Amino acid sequence: MDAMRTTPHRNTVAGVACGVGAGALWGLVFLAPALVRDFRPLDLTIGRYLFFGLFSALLVAPHWRRLVGLLGRREWRALVGLALTGNVLYYLLLSSAVQLGGIAMTSLVIGFLPVAVTVAGSRDHGAVPLRRLAPSLLLCAAGALCIGWQALATPATGDVGRQWLGLACGVGALASWTCFAVGNARWLVRLQHVSVHEWNLLTGVVTCGLTVLLVPLAWALPRTPQPPAAWALLIGVSAGVALLASMVGNALWNRMSRLLPLTLVGQMILFETLFALLYGLAWERRLPTLLETVAFALVVSSVVTCLTAHRAPPASPPASGAG
Repeated sequence: MDAMRTTPHRNTVAGVACGVGAGALWGLVFLAPALVRDFRPLDLTIGRYLFFGLFSALLVAPHWRRLVGLLGRREWRALVGLALTGNVLYYLLLSSAVQLGGIAMTSLVIGFLPVAVTVAGSRDHGAVPLRRLAPSLLLCAAGALCIGWQALATPATGDVGRQWLGLACGVGALASWTCFAVGNARWLVRLQHVSVHEWNLLTGVVTCGLTVLLVPLAWALPRTPQPPAAWALLIGVSAGVALLASMVGNALWNRMSRLLPLTLVGQMILFETLFALLYGLAWERRLPTLLETVAFALVVSSVVTCLTAHRAPPASPPASGAG
């Protein structure tokens, strides 16, 4: 009995640790658009996912024949959908939101991901009922509101139209990544014969294929000429984000998705919001405001409350007709 209790506990601890690591690395993607502001979101998206695809292809090559034999048409269609929603479309929208509305405003919108994913996963088998998650969800929403309140009260730019467009891009990124998080977690549960690392690499290869289709569009659209140093910076940032966020961060996230229930997976996205805000503060060389400090406390409280809600309840007779 002790061993049975210990294993779920270890899985939860390991899953949360993977979630924190993924959030720390994913928070870097908020900084990238600010670092290469002279380039369009389309340029940064293409650069990031071309490198992601290159790294993935090199690592998956020795296992390619075996993996192709394990996957059918449904699995490949799923990979295309996940690559589009969780990578290409999401990062196009997120980069646009950062450049138009700022890191803080984008953090506010993306901070609602735990709420969206948790609600989406609340009907999965074995999921914790929403009524038990209500305190966690309320704390999550309050923390996200605090993080972005200042950005909404004082727009990052003087152009209100740009601010609203940035907000719309952020909401689009929220919807896109919610679809990815739910779909990816469910496919990882089904594909026990494919490792989380292999699934991430296959996603990278498919994402690269979709990204190549965007190259002619980027070439045809008008652009502002940039010096060689700016292009070198874009290449460096793209490669760094691809390696740290897409390769290592995604691997940690996929590992976590197999260790934790989907309702708890949603809460782990909070760490991306926290780290994104911390990186933003470092970039702006300032300390957090009182409102931002309160947001940290609310977000951490939300995760702790969610962990408590996922503890096994006392044994009780199952309701007749359940399932």
